[in-house]
Order: sequence, then structure tokens, then C-alpha cells
Amino acid sequence: MGLHFLSFDYSEDDEGTATWDAVASVPAARLPELQREIVALLAWAHSEFGAVRGPVEDGGLWDYDLQFERDRHPLQALGYDVDARQLQPAPHALPGERVTLTLSLSGGLSFGEAFAARFGDP
Repeated sequence: MGLHFLSFDYSEDDEGTATWDAVASVPAARLPELQREIVALLAWAHSEFGAVRGPVEDGGLWDYDLQFERDRHPLQALGYDVDARQLQPAPHALPGERVTLTLSLSGGLSFGEAFAARFGDP
């Protein structure tokens, strides 16, 4: 699966934990497409590594942070509902607004290799 909205910046700490950060800003009309891309990525991560999600320092193999912002509204944290396969709370925007979603993924070597194999090098 190729990514159309998310373009990741990669960094790595001294312990080998990798972080991929992406920011996507779209008009309200494109929000459903962006949500589908994020849902597909998080569904894959949960499917492959979900049982060991959490901070690496606590023994997790991967984790994520997802934020949503729309024009003139405060930043809002979002989560991924595995059973419903959707973002919670569901982000929304009024016609004409721009929305920005920020996604940070972190993980160890096995997560990074699987991520690159599935989505290409970030």
C-alpha cells in the first residue's frame, strides 16, 4: 500500500528506538481520504504488533500518537478503535476549513523493518 497523504520524517535515539513523524494538512473535503489512510496504517500496525503496543521503555514493540486540529479550534488527541476500525473521536470539519492530522509512530527494529516492507521507506 502506498501512502498518499502521509510523508514521514525518520529519527532514531541512542537506544535504537525509531520514530516516524508525519503531518498532513488537507481541506475538509479530503478529510475522509486522509482518515482512511491513517486507519489502514493503524489497522496494519495493530494486526501485526497490536499485542505489544506501548512505550518501548515499558516493553512495547510499537506505539503511536495521533493529533487532530482544524481551523481556529484547539488540538485534539485521537485514538484508533481496533474493533470499529475507525478513529475516535471521529474528526470532522466544516466545508472550507483546513484540517491537520499529526501522526507519530515509534518502534524497534522489527517494527521498522515490517513498516518499510509494507509501506516503503519513510
